[in-house]
Amino acid sequence: MKKFVNDPNNFVPEMLKGIALANPKTLKYVPEYNLIMRADIPIQDKVSIMQGSGSGHEPAHVMAVGKGMLDAACPGNVFAAPPADYVYQTTKLVASKKGVLHLLNNYTGDTMSFETGREMAEADGIEVRTVVINDDVAVKDSTWTVGRRGVAGNFFVIKAVGAAAERGRSLEELEALGNRVVAVTRTMGMALTGCTPPAKGTPIFTLAEDEIEMGIGIHGEPGRKRVKMAPANAIVDEMLEAVASDLPYKAGDEVALMINGMGGTPISELYLLYGYAHEQVEKRGMKIKRNYVGEYCTSLEMAGYSLTLVKLDPELEDLLAAPAEIAIRVF
Repeated sequence: MKKFVNDPNNFVPEMLKGIALANPKTLKYVPEYNLIMRADIPIQDKVSIMQGSGSGHEPAHVMAVGKGMLDAACPGNVFAAPPADYVYQTTKLVASKKGVLHLLNNYTGDTMSFETGREMAEADGIEVRTVVINDDVAVKDSTWTVGRRGVAGNFFVIKAVGAAAERGRSLEELEALGNRVVAVTRTMGMALTGCTPPAKGTPIFTLAEDEIEMGIGIHGEPGRKRVKMAPANAIVDEMLEAVASDLPYKAGDEVALMINGMGGTPISELYLLYGYAHEQVEKRGMKIKRNYVGEYCTSLEMAGYSLTLVKLDPELEDLLAAPAEIAIRVF
């Protein structure tokens, strides 16, 4: 696998520097703690929202920093949790008089770092609350987690909580909102190929030309089963059934539907998948009020996608529609 890399050990800092230089009016890179934050931090009249996770998932989570979403993101190395001290330092930098809300995906390393970072911040008198995201229906436990993993559904939590924070909601209200979004969000992913971390140089897992991996996570880890390649519609059918039956979603529900590319899937294929998924969701009697197609939470260059459903209510739909100023943009 050929990659654009200088020094694998400097891959993440060089990426973060590039993101900040491409968005000089809105973002700031703090190299001492490997974090990206809003350029107008601190903002004292709102709760600060931050997230941290391994790198390699871009645009999640560093490119979700901006007005209406995250105030800061502290990534670790590729597929590795950020150090607890970086979580603590990021919390201190963004802290407002209204407190800080931590958002994190349910991976063991992330939860340990954030628990320690929160304790350190609270010892300084900073009020912190935490929302743990666990939208993945594929596995209950894995090598990386105790309980379900947090995957592409994290974007809906970030978007809703970030919009509500801009409207002046309290820390307690935002914590409750974040948990409410987690409770109605479900995701399943699959892969056509594995992915190669820059420092490793070889794929985390490999698949034969006629194989696919169902139920993958976002750290390149294998899924719950390996099966033969099938037509795109058949793959959508299996994933939609796993997602829709888990909440369960039912006829009459108003939902958001996301088809998220894992990093190496052509946009044309993502829209092919979305078209059929849209029809099948509607055949189940659900009404799609918001839709998302593209790359939101990736695994480096992995070819594959994930399917997410979110059960909406009027407030959540309104929050998802609120404006945001982040680095993900077309023009």
